[in-house]
Amino acid sequence: MSDTNHALEARNITKRFGRVQALHGISLTLKPGEMLGILGDNGAGKSTLMKILSGYHAPTTGELLVKGEQVEFTSVDHARSFGIECVYQDLALVNTLSVYHNMFLNREVRHGASPFLNHKEMRERAAAALEDIGVNVPSVDEEVGMLSGGQRQAIAIARAVSSNARVLLLDEPLAAMGAREAGMIIALIERLKARGDVSLIMIAHNYAQTLDVADKVMMVQRGTCTFEGRSADTSVLELLDIVKREYRAAAQ
Repeated sequence: MSDTNHALEARNITKRFGRVQALHGISLTLKPGEMLGILGDNGAGKSTLMKILSGYHAPTTGELLVKGEQVEFTSVDHARSFGIECVYQDLALVNTLSVYHNMFLNREVRHGASPFLNHKEMRERAAAALEDIGVNVPSVDEEVGMLSGGQRQAIAIARAVSSNARVLLLDEPLAAMGAREAGMIIALIERLKARGDVSLIMIAHNYAQTLDVADKVMMVQRGTCTFEGRSADTSVLELLDIVKREYRAAAQ
């Protein structure tokens, strides 16, 4: 039965690339305002799952549902039309462009039907979008390449949210960040959760950070979900034990 209370649902998702099966029957549910952390080593299938949820790949078998409605995404833009946005590790920002130009990349505002950009409106709307989720930058006119890694990540997230995202997929948003910058992004994620209108899925390697910010976590190993539970009911040690068991089984 379909549940319209779920912002996003995946049922028994599999994915094959030729003879290689990357995913083996992955299922998940996500309520409005809820955050799921997906953990696992490189090559476990996390990114493949994210690309299916964002419309980049089609599943080989299985179903995707948005608010209880079964969907078959044909592209990333198609998924975006359902309010699903993905922020990848490369952020898709242009370092030589300003903050506000990056906020409106590929969706620039023009003066009516003319080919001329409405810079004033884009500046104002970019500043308002950043303020709305508590992102501080020196100026929306600043080149993105002059900002810190945490600020660039925050801009990419703000761009997705300002595109009316209802489900936000974050691919390793805390990777290669120091404690201060990671703390800034975690605070931003918590503010988004508090709004209640955006659901989040975060791929991560850091178990402690993920348990701290996510409502529930899923462990993916060799394309299979080996653990799923509420963050409050598990621990880093329990997750590490699951990984150790996999390593021992692989060594036999």
